[in-house]
Amino acid sequence: MGRHEFLYESELLHRAVAVYLYLEDRANKKGECWPSVKTMAEDLKMSKSTIRRAIKDLKKEGLLTTEQRYRKNGGHSSLCYTIKRR
Repeated sequence: MGRHEFLYESELLHRAVAVYLYLEDRANKKGECWPSVKTMAEDLKMSKSTIRRAIKDLKKEGLLTTEQRYRKNGGHSSLCYTIKRR
């Protein structure tokens, strides 16, 4: 089986497959990365709402977890995305 074959055999919509591959490409060895929704939308030529729906789809399938990051002053920073590699 190819490395990403599970994605193509799944019920995931193309938006979720694209976002998964985008995050995987940017993830460190632990599977973590933290691009903003705006950056992903610009890079993938999708709307921010489409990116958010794709993230929701991936979380529902157990392929992605998110964790809110915070700045030193307590303000929100970008989310940390952790992809589940199969």
